[in-house]
Amino acid sequence: MRLSSIFILTGTFLAAAAGSMVAAGFAVDTIENASETNVRRSLDQSELGWAEVRADGLQVRLSGIAPTEALRFRAKSVASSVVEASRVIDRMQVQASSALAAPDFSIEILRNEGEISLIGLIPAETDRAALVDRVSKLRGVENVSDLLQSADYPVPAGWSATVSYAVNALRNLPHSKISLSSDRVSITAMSDSPEAKRALEADLRRRADPDMRLMLSISAPRPIIAPFTLRFVRDAEGARFDACSADTERASRMILDAGRVAGMEAPGRCVIGLGVPSSDWGRATSMAVRAVGELGGGSVTVSDADISLIAAEGTTQADFDRVVGELENGLPEVYALHTVLPKMPDAAPSGTPEFTATLSPEGKVQLRGRVSDEVMRNATESLAKARFGSDSVYTAARLDETLPEGWPVRVLTSLDALSLLANGAVTVTPDSVDISGNTGNQDASNEIARMFGSRLGEGAEFQINVTYQEKLDPLAALPTPEECLALLKGVQKEAKINFEPGSANVTGDSRGLLDQIAEVLKTCPELPLQIAGFTDSQGREEMNLALSESRAQAVLNELRTRRVLTSSFAAEGFGEADPIADNATEEGREANRRIEFRLQATADDDAGTAPGMIVEDGLGGAHLLGDGSDVDVSGDEGREDIDGSGDATDDGSGDFSGDDMGEGSDAGEDLPAE
Repeated sequence: MRLSSIFILTGTFLAAAAGSMVAAGFAVDTIENASETNVRRSLDQSELGWAEVRADGLQVRLSGIAPTEALRFRAKSVASSVVEASRVIDRMQVQASSALAAPDFSIEILRNEGEISLIGLIPAETDRAALVDRVSKLRGVENVSDLLQSADYPVPAGWSATVSYAVNALRNLPHSKISLSSDRVSITAMSDSPEAKRALEADLRRRADPDMRLMLSISAPRPIIAPFTLRFVRDAEGARFDACSADTERASRMILDAGRVAGMEAPGRCVIGLGVPSSDWGRATSMAVRAVGELGGGSVTVSDADISLIAAEGTTQADFDRVVGELENGLPEVYALHTVLPKMPDAAPSGTPEFTATLSPEGKVQLRGRVSDEVMRNATESLAKARFGSDSVYTAARLDETLPEGWPVRVLTSLDALSLLANGAVTVTPDSVDISGNTGNQDASNEIARMFGSRLGEGAEFQINVTYQEKLDPLAALPTPEECLALLKGVQKEAKINFEPGSANVTGDSRGLLDQIAEVLKTCPELPLQIAGFTDSQGREEMNLALSESRAQAVLNELRTRRVLTSSFAAEGFGEADPIADNATEEGREANRRIEFRLQATADDDAGTAPGMIVEDGLGGAHLLGDGSDVDVSGDEGREDIDGSGDATDDGSGDFSGDDMGEGSDAGEDLPAE
């Protein structure tokens, strides 16, 4: 065979082989692309876009992380419906399931005298038997019903402290419901009296941990008033109630309306309590009060069902008979009416026996005048020392055996009445007992009137001129929440709380201001106070929000280190929301970087500046935003805020972030907070 023929034959075979390989490659690519495209399309249509598809010859490989095992199986089934199942290679994984969140552990404790029930879910690590045993050993407890369930999860932070606090609180709460979680205790209970209620609330708040949220709802029953007393006087000093008792709000309004008709101008107040002698009390006493007004003066004293009406001197017999007749015919049958029409005296008798006791603002008491015998003088001095202190009584009373009957009772009663005053004097004569002075007890006039009415007898004349002064009342002297906010405004008028640029660290020059704020808050009652942080509009919104919240929390922490009770405080950040100035200027941005103090009852509704909000302008001044109307801070419609903080201004070091950017910075650029 010729050599050229061999080369031609060999070349032909090689060319055919090469062509076959090229054709096979194109065929494989076509099959792979078709398989991959069809499978991917089917997966996308089935909303399984998380699955990755790659074709390798006739094989189709599936990969990716399936949210659940069911979705993984579904993806494989969809791919098998497009190509033969044997060609589908499963390389998919299932996303690891997250651990189940721990449940909210809580206990509800119900106590009714000696019966206690424990209901709720507690951690398995809690010593359940020890808890039940501890509750069982409380004084007066007879039976404990254990309805608790447990779950094997870690004990949350604060759980042991709140459980211990709740059990300790249960000692003094025979009728109560206590609900607790790891960071919150809610107590609903009953107390014996308003005084016991205030003392119990103060004790519970004092024992609470600063980080624990404590909610109290303690009610006190209406006081038992014995005797049920009312006294209305109209004389030269005007018309007034020396004492006013009522059984319902409706009766109280009826009595006070009658007092206004009879000439009373000042606002009155009736003590609502138990012990009313008749359901017609409001109607009967309002008729008696109006009778005094129709007579033009005098007094009426109602002690239970006995009514004593004394006309003013100079009242004509005709007017007296007319008014008394109408009153007698209109009163309910249960009430007995006693009336007195004084005769005009010719002249004041000389040598009228008198006993006086004076109480100075320093607590010193002087006893002067007449007493019947040595036994009476010793009894008077002993009672005075018991009421006012052994070292505070000076006695200069002389003996007089001619004193009228009932004189000892009048003298001792007058000393008991004087003990209800902070300072004042009481004068006893055969015809009347007159007491005047100042007190920090709002119910002093009521108590004195009841005391005189029950001890001096029917028809006894007495005058009560007692003035309530809020500064003498240890409870009323506490500032209201609104007054506390005003005090904070005064402290912050000349300074702001500043922070280091881009951080939540309070600058050194602001620590003195925080000391002053802490001192103000220590003089205030428990406040539902919100500490709100704000920034300017520079930087990313989420970064500003986080920075403002960190700064609000920093202020809260600073107050805690100064031993301020912060269990009712809350720190919250609002970022660049609610600007009070123009963010286009450096001065405006400085004003917008601030901390505001608000009452939560009105601050939770909106983070915006509303009429009634007291804010700083960022330059040390403050102004009240309003619509020209009076600001109502007593309810939900009013709102009072105090803005007293901001960021430190740029110190020229070049450090800036978030709300500390200069005017030339790009507002859309992300800058990390320092």
